[in-house]
Order: sequence, then structure tokens, then C-alpha cells
Amino acid sequence: MTTEIFDCIIIGAGPAGLSAGLYAARGNLKTLILEKGIVGGQLQATKDIENYPGMDHMTGPQISDAMEAQTKRFGCQIITDLPVKKIDLNSQPKKIWAGDKEFLAQTVIIASGSEHRKLGVPGEEEFSGKGVSYCAVCDGAFFKGRELVVIGGGSSAVEEGNFLTSYASKVTLIHRRDELRAERILQDRFKKNPKTEIIWDTVVEKINGDMLGVTSVTTKNLKTGKIEELNCQGVFIYVGLDPNTQFLAGNEIKLDGAGKIITSEKMESNIPGVFAAGDIRNTPLKQAVTAASDGSLAATLAIGFVESLHDSALTAKA
Repeated sequence: MTTEIFDCIIIGAGPAGLSAGLYAARGNLKTLILEKGIVGGQLQATKDIENYPGMDHMTGPQISDAMEAQTKRFGCQIITDLPVKKIDLNSQPKKIWAGDKEFLAQTVIIASGSEHRKLGVPGEEEFSGKGVSYCAVCDGAFFKGRELVVIGGGSSAVEEGNFLTSYASKVTLIHRRDELRAERILQDRFKKNPKTEIIWDTVVEKINGDMLGVTSVTTKNLKTGKIEELNCQGVFIYVGLDPNTQFLAGNEIKLDGAGKIITSEKMESNIPGVFAAGDIRNTPLKQAVTAASDGSLAATLAIGFVESLHDSALTAKA
């Protein structure tokens, strides 16, 4: 049986992948999106989005659903719960193995995004799902009236901390530096909330608990060296993201020191016909709107690449 060949296969169905799928399908490419989880990526774990143009005060899932429906309307296929195991980018067409299936594509857009980085301290794995979480929107409702700790200092940590105040009796943000990196509007909201507190220049060295779950965290002040124990019933960790590039092993695609795909301003990798979009590349702003922009540009270049292949084939026959 001959394996079906797609003009464009997109790995990942977050905002970058969905935008790429929309533009590729509208450009008359036979397009497929492969997603290892559910459509939407990190949009599914974001409660309120205020800075996506034209979609004021919508939830991440609402935007995700709208993008999915629009992308499908133009003929893009989406397969979920199918993780990509490996890929051969040197062949033409490119070969992708996902689950027990093999797919062929003239062009590939990698939009596989990132995953939350682990803190790497004792108790983190032991109490994962028992008080340790990486998604406030997913788990916040389980902590009504509880004291919670949020670890991190970027926009994700502060935004999720703000969200958790809807449920918690108190939210303590622990940050290893003496100032936050979050957007100023998010910082102001957090600091003005009577349920919040910030502990500066401090790291969590251990997450403690019992059979019922998390009971406290052990902290260390980086300036004084003082060790303390802070009572809490939940720990939400936001200390960065690691790119999902494991399936690229064995290929000669160029990555930076953080493991992200190096691209041109046109989303081109160093391999012809292979593009990257969203958090998987080194980008100064990790937002849904910039990911969508990346995806649209990558797809536009993919359309041009497929057209060049068709032109070359016609010339060869002439």
C-alpha cells in the first residue's frame, strides 16, 4: 500500500500549528496536523486572555476552539493523541513516524511547543498530582480555602498566581531574584491583592508532605542562607519551558544552546522545506499572538516551497 503524501505536515496543534494549518490549507496545500495531546496546547491551560487582538476577555479554550474550527473549515486534517516518535528530514518527501503510522510530507512545520520545566527538588515527583501542579487553571479548583505557593517570577507565574487567589486563602510567590520579570500590569494586580505575598531572593529546596499530600516547602534565602519551612497545601511551579524536540534526534537540524530550533526571520530552518514556529524556536516573546504570526509565515513559505517542487517536476518532464 502506498503511503499518502501530504503537501504539508505540521507537528503540534497550539496557536502556531493551528495558524500554520489555516494558512497552508487556504493556500490549497493538502495539510495535516499531528498533535500528541489535545488541540490548543498551552491555550487550554490559560483562563483569561486579554492581549489577543479582537478577542478581549476570552478564555484560552474558547480561542483554541475557534481556531480549530476555522482551520478545519478550510480542509486541514487534525489528528490528536498521536505523538511523533521520530522524523527523517533528509529525505524528500520527509518521513514522520507517529504512533504505529508513517506519514510522508513535502514540507514540515515544527510547532511542537514547550513543556513546563521541572524544579528538580526532593518531593516534586512524589507529590506530583498530590499538591504539586504546573497548571493553575487545571487544578486551582481543588484548592479552595488552602494556602498555596507559586514558584517563579515571569508572567506565567504571576498570572497563574492571580488566578489562584480566586480559590486560595493565601498565595505566596517565591522568587529567586529581587524583582519580577512579569508584565507590569500582572505585577500590579498581584501586589494589590490582599491574599498575596512575595518572598524575594529565595529558592525552594524541598517539597514536604504526607499520605494526604503537600504540607509545606523548605526554603533557602540566597543572600542570608537562612533555611525556613513554609506551610502550604499546594505548590504551583513556573520556572521556565523546555522545547519538545526529542523526536528530532538523528537529524541535522540546527538547535541553539537551549535546544530550540534556529530559524531565519522567515521561519526557515537550515534544512530546505522544514520550518519552525512558536515556542519551539528562539523568540523574544512567547505569546499566542506571536505564535500565530510565526505559523502563518511558516505556512506561506511552505506554500512557496511546494510550488517550487511542482515547477521543478514540470521542467524535468519538458
